[in-house]
Amino acid sequence: MTLNKKTVDDINVKGKRVLVRCDFNVPLKEGKITDENRLVAALPTIKKLIADGGKVILCSHLGKPKGEPKPELSLAPVAARLSELLGQEVKFAADDNVVGENAKAAVAAMNDGDVVLLQNTRYRAEETKNEENFSKELGELADIFVNDAFGTAHRAHCSTVGVVSFVDEAVSGYLIEKELKYLGNAVEDPKRPFVCILGGAKVADKLNVIDNLLNKADALIIGGGMAYTFLAAKGFGVGKSLVDDTKIDYCRDMMKKAEEKGVKILLPIDTAVAKAFPDPIDAPIDVEVVDADKIPADAMGLDIGPKTAEMFAAEVLGAKTVVWNGPMGVFENPVLAKGTLAVAEAMAKSDAITVIGGGDSAAAVNQLGLGDKMTHISTGGGASLEFLEGKELPGIAAMNDR
Repeated sequence: MTLNKKTVDDINVKGKRVLVRCDFNVPLKEGKITDENRLVAALPTIKKLIADGGKVILCSHLGKPKGEPKPELSLAPVAARLSELLGQEVKFAADDNVVGENAKAAVAAMNDGDVVLLQNTRYRAEETKNEENFSKELGELADIFVNDAFGTAHRAHCSTVGVVSFVDEAVSGYLIEKELKYLGNAVEDPKRPFVCILGGAKVADKLNVIDNLLNKADALIIGGGMAYTFLAAKGFGVGKSLVDDTKIDYCRDMMKKAEEKGVKILLPIDTAVAKAFPDPIDAPIDVEVVDADKIPADAMGLDIGPKTAEMFAAEVLGAKTVVWNGPMGVFENPVLAKGTLAVAEAMAKSDAITVIGGGDSAAAVNQLGLGDKMTHISTGGGASLEFLEGKELPGIAAMNDR
């Protein structure tokens, strides 16, 4: 997949209608936006297009309305908040069929620098099936398409891929440009040593990532719930820890493959264990730290131990590129967040290029207040993961090459 895509800096939008696919999939509570990070992240691209005299038509999905209008998933609150953030009116085209009379009239009346927001694209059943009729309706509203929604770049939908066939040019916004620069180059052309940290609960979710990164990384650090399947593959007793018995042979193969390729695999050498998973997840819990090969039969590992945290941190501090996807333990519980914090702190101190691969790792880093110390925090969950797996993302592939 070529990463050298045209961006909003390569085009002239003056007087042209520009359809921008944003990621406005924000959490709402009683019609109020509770986390506006995604709106703020979209502003640089939108402001650039306004300043250059484009007629800016924004679109996004929100939640899963499953192809029918759901008032609680309307983008109206997003239009209201964007108007405040931009300091100018964002006209909301309230069509349940997205490209209806309101949208067409609003776009026809636009002056250069005006902004319109369309209704939730997933109100249309065709959107997620990438059906041509809806792609064409979207394309007929605009001359140029800008994709700035990395979080949906792994989906071939009308508003991410289909619309490209019905416009003159298709380029990336600043958010996707940044993802390609940091996440893309970290994986495709890293400064070495290149260290990947993988965590999270399930080995099954990261199989393809491990496969791909074994060919690219100098070291793989494995923590979180998935580490116990690797420890079991080494013949250790792991008590009641999370283990995927169907993946033990796979883990053995991966360790052998790593050895043959000269790639280091670092596994926990000690672990914080408890008798049961905390319930609720942030409840007070008694833990003891044991060596990784001495987990009691009636206990489960819930975080990496201090010796492991030190070993992982040392590896991070010796790296020039670090990509991290998945926490080291049950970070939602303060007692079990120590391993994740140690890794995050090492990345914050490091002078390496540090990339957080979206999802839970992004939440953990932000929760720990270290987000601003990272080179890049990916805005994609599934999209980041597929990128790390080496897959071609349809939303990226569809844009014009430089």
